Amino acid sequence: MRIAITGAGGLIGSALSDRFNEDGHEVIRIGRYHASHPPDVRWSIPHAQLNPTPLEGLDVVIHLAGESVFGKWTIEKKKAIRDSRIDGTRLLASTLAGLNHKPKVLISASAIGFYGDCGDTSVDESSELGEGFLPVVAMAWEDAAKPAADAGIRVVHPRFGIVLSKQGGALKQMLPLFRFGLGGRLGSGLQWMSWISLHDTVEAMLYLIEQPHIAGPVNFVAPEPVTNKDFTSTLAGILNRPAIFPAPPFGLRLAFGQFADEALLVSQRVEPTVLLQTGYNFKHATLQAALRDELV
Repeated sequence: MRIAITGAGGLIGSALSDRFNEDGHEVIRIGRYHASHPPDVRWSIPHAQLNPTPLEGLDVVIHLAGESVFGKWTIEKKKAIRDSRIDGTRLLASTLAGLNHKPKVLISASAIGFYGDCGDTSVDESSELGEGFLPVVAMAWEDAAKPAADAGIRVVHPRFGIVLSKQGGALKQMLPLFRFGLGGRLGSGLQWMSWISLHDTVEAMLYLIEQPHIAGPVNFVAPEPVTNKDFTSTLAGILNRPAIFPAPPFGLRLAFGQFADEALLVSQRVEPTVLLQTGYNFKHATLQAALRDELV
């Protein structure tokens, strides 16, 4: 297959690219110009520029590009988060819609931030939009792919939870503190965390490509979410370290502002209903299995 990927240099994009190359597929990387890693197809989101010619005849397009949400959300940061997702998706979807030979499927990233703070309530793909900056961005992010769907391309939105890998993302940032015995729960630790291993992330993406009846949102989370307190104790136990240094909410809010409330202290108990009901089998259904496979 010919597969185009935006965000191919990120955690998920790199893992997918490696897997596709191993399987003998042709990977076409779409991205901004970078001297050390020039993309195969260059685009400019601010200038709405993307050459359609190299995209003719693709089988699959996977859209992962977007400004990282990590860090303090200044006005400029929030604009970059919003614009990179919405404008980038609209540019890509509109370009694909205008092709003579369109791809069969566009897998366009989203996030469980769509649901906002859910407390102890379980949510799935049928649940309503939450409140806050991230839910509004997630809804607009998904809506921006509409030109592709209107053109007859199957569009799937993987709503990613916390992807666990020592190579990047949240786990990589946690590991140094936990390995020095300085880890701890965030706030009360009672907030729910919905996670997925990088292995299952890649396998579930391959699964979506091969399932022509699946479209729309798909929660990319394992079937057993955990509280932050349980996540902390499980990670510390696997590393054989104590975890006795909790991060108080006021300190997190002082350091990160709105990001603390919508990403670090938010409670999201999310179920992977679509994946389970259509027959996907998780390799890492429990946090213990995922972290042990990744770290031991």
